[in-house]
Amino acid sequence: MAEQESLEFGKADFVLMDTVSMPEFMANLRLRFEKGRIYTFIGEVVVSVNPYKSLNIYGRDTIEQYKGRELYERPPHLFAIADAAYKAMKRRSKDTCIVISGESGAGKTEASKYIMQYIAAITNPSQRAEIERVKNMLLKSNCVLEAFGNAKTNRNDNSSRFGKYMDINFDFKGDPIGGHINNYLLEKSRVIVQQPGERSFHSFYQLLQGGSDQMLRSLHLQKSLSSYNYIHVGAQLKSSINDAAEFKVVADAMKVIGFKPEEIQTAYKILAAILHLGNLKFVVDGDTTLIEDGRLVSIIAELLSTKTDMVEKALLYRTVATGRDVIDKQHTEQEASYGRDAFAKAIYERLFCWIVSRINDIIAVKNSDTTIHGKNTVIGVLDIYGFEIFDNNSFEQFCINYCNEKLQQLFIQLVLKQEQEEYQREGIPWKHMGFL
Repeated sequence: MAEQESLEFGKADFVLMDTVSMPEFMANLRLRFEKGRIYTFIGEVVVSVNPYKSLNIYGRDTIEQYKGRELYERPPHLFAIADAAYKAMKRRSKDTCIVISGESGAGKTEASKYIMQYIAAITNPSQRAEIERVKNMLLKSNCVLEAFGNAKTNRNDNSSRFGKYMDINFDFKGDPIGGHINNYLLEKSRVIVQQPGERSFHSFYQLLQGGSDQMLRSLHLQKSLSSYNYIHVGAQLKSSINDAAEFKVVADAMKVIGFKPEEIQTAYKILAAILHLGNLKFVVDGDTTLIEDGRLVSIIAELLSTKTDMVEKALLYRTVATGRDVIDKQHTEQEASYGRDAFAKAIYERLFCWIVSRINDIIAVKNSDTTIHGKNTVIGVLDIYGFEIFDNNSFEQFCINYCNEKLQQLFIQLVLKQEQEEYQREGIPWKHMGFL
């Protein structure tokens, strides 16, 4: 950074404020934001304000400014936190974790990507092809997970609709040798319904807008987004997202990561089957519930590599156990519609979990001489979905908000409670601070 760029405005660390009150805290945050300083420390915590535009503060020059420096040597930045976590892991041979939290649209997913890019950039350029492969896989996996797990919301064009915890494993020299992703609480209700002004998962729009005419014909699809009931609401929206370009990026990333061509095609078939499921309608003939368009059932069966009569039975009947007998009870029209939607949600969730497991198989730590020294350490990065309140909140949203509250409690536990206990142990005069 040039001297001008390294100038600070207000207090770069809230700990240095003379008086701490909410108005002064916000005034300091506003001053720094207006001067282009989106990061501010609170001790070892960094507060980030989303500028909703690209800033030239993540390039190679900036990375070099933070590489190997102590936390407060340079102005507040995500890279300072990432470097501190890496140094702590390397110096003490202990696992470390970076927790990223905030409301929806705060910039958590972008922050996690910059942290991953920083760690990949500062680890030693290695002659070992395996380490370079692992770095590439860890970075490429992001766009695949975003395609199938992110969506446009009213707050954010690329909102994570699942929780992600990624472990990056390092060998005794501090080089990345693998990783593992845990996913939590995919918002599968988004598959069948979205809030006004929002879209379903990116993957549906990418397939329809980016798939070749030949591919779409093989999947019995057409490019018109409004033709499909499950994504009809999102199809009306004007968006800055280039779904066709993203489709190519994601397809290329899946190939680089190691998905086989038939696996990628299978994922597209499942997306297509879900879109066709949403267009299924049920009619009542006397006491019997029937599927209005039998041709759609044949298409869904073909895409899911199963028999037409099995799909029809799954949609129109439920199996009931009564004592020793097992009988098939026919659905009412309402039950059939509910079952169809539950079927679509379940298929999508299983597709997403399968994608995560395939990525995990590919980036897993391989048995090699890198782990012989017994110092295989981990940096964990937690990117949780944001807190939101709607007029009508789904059960998934309740779980998301509850998870955020528990995360806030963890933060309070680590930052406030432990600090106060340390002050008491050392006999430092301190006015006790109560908290829930």
